[in-house]
Amino acid sequence: MNGKITLIQGDITRQETEAIVNAANSSLMGGGGVDGAIHRAGGSAILEECRKIVDRQGRCPTGQAVMTTGGNLKAKYVIHTVGPVWKDGSHGEDVLLANAYRNSLQTAVQNGLQTIAFPSISTGAYRFPLERAARIALQTVRDFLQETKQLEEVRFVLFSQKDLEVYQKEYNQLAIGY
Repeated sequence: MNGKITLIQGDITRQETEAIVNAANSSLMGGGGVDGAIHRAGGSAILEECRKIVDRQGRCPTGQAVMTTGGNLKAKYVIHTVGPVWKDGSHGEDVLLANAYRNSLQTAVQNGLQTIAFPSISTGAYRFPLERAARIALQTVRDFLQETKQLEEVRFVLFSQKDLEVYQKEYNQLAIGY
């Protein structure tokens, strides 16, 4: 594998990666949780670019990703992706979540970026089960890193100690070694 996967507990709005990923809603207009925190910390430039994207292409479909400036953030860019709302696991949620990670990574690569930081997508207000989401996220990133040589680091920035522990357990079970 080329790039490395890093797991930390912290605040995604303070990461010094080239891009951070926003767990956005399809309107791209900000919201609660990570989405609201990124919009507040990044300032109005992010919202202005999101409005232009929506005017141009409409709402962002679940599993897709778009990129804006990072505004006032340390990260130069924000990659906005829409994760699935958990229903019961039989409505394509796993595939949509994997697509959200994969399309965010692809957006980074297409724009020449080498470092990216993710939150735990869909595990807050969208109620995706944390262990299942962590496994999908880590498998998707591992597989992507095996296919591309461009990314140097993919960082998972987990808000709580519990989230970090769950991701660490899944990481170890997948035997992702460096």
